[in-house]
Amino acid sequence: MLDNSDAFIALPYGIGTLEENFQIGSWAQLNIHHKPISLLNIDGFFNKLLSFLDQAGEENFIPHSTRHIFISTSIAEELIDKLEDFAYEPDRVATQIDWSKGSNKKCKLDLSLHL
Repeated sequence: MLDNSDAFIALPYGIGTLEENFQIGSWAQLNIHHKPISLLNIDGFFNKLLSFLDQAGEENFIPHSTRHIFISTSIAEELIDKLEDFAYEPDRVATQIDWSKGSNKKCKLDLSLHL
């Protein structure tokens, strides 16, 4: 799905739709792809989810750039316009990770406790 698409549009449905949307969103956050992700918010179906993401961003639980991965509107034509205007905003930490296949570059983590 990732290799064969230019963008992602989630329609109101069930838990599998949400899981797939967040998986694609986490891949965008990790800089694995730079494709727009959208929610067609028919009859306000995604309102509470979007409010949750807004709150998570306001409370610094997720980075500002992560919240803006998800594009939303209730009108299909408007959503297509927003997808076409999408500009990727990379997460500054994730851009340092090399996700290319066959990469055997190892990251060194400092796990020491500093008091």
